[in-house]
Amino acid sequence: MSGKRRLNPRKLLLSKWTARQPQNREKHFLVSELICDEEGTVLQVELQAVLTQRSERLDWQALQDGERWQMGWK
Repeated sequence: MSGKRRLNPRKLLLSKWTARQPQNREKHFLVSELICDEEGTVLQVELQAVLTQRSERLDWQALQDGERWQMGWK
């Protein structure tokens, strides 16, 4: 399943994601924070790796890339 899927950025908090091409054994991630502008528009998400607790920020739209991310833990 590749391509784009429609996501509601306001509902991403605490959602679970699986990296399609894991690096450093980091496969499962949790959206731990939504980064918003002054109007409350979601700009980025903070993903936390379940295995290592490492966090990274990325544009929330990146989660729509089916070649990089899969919703849920697989």
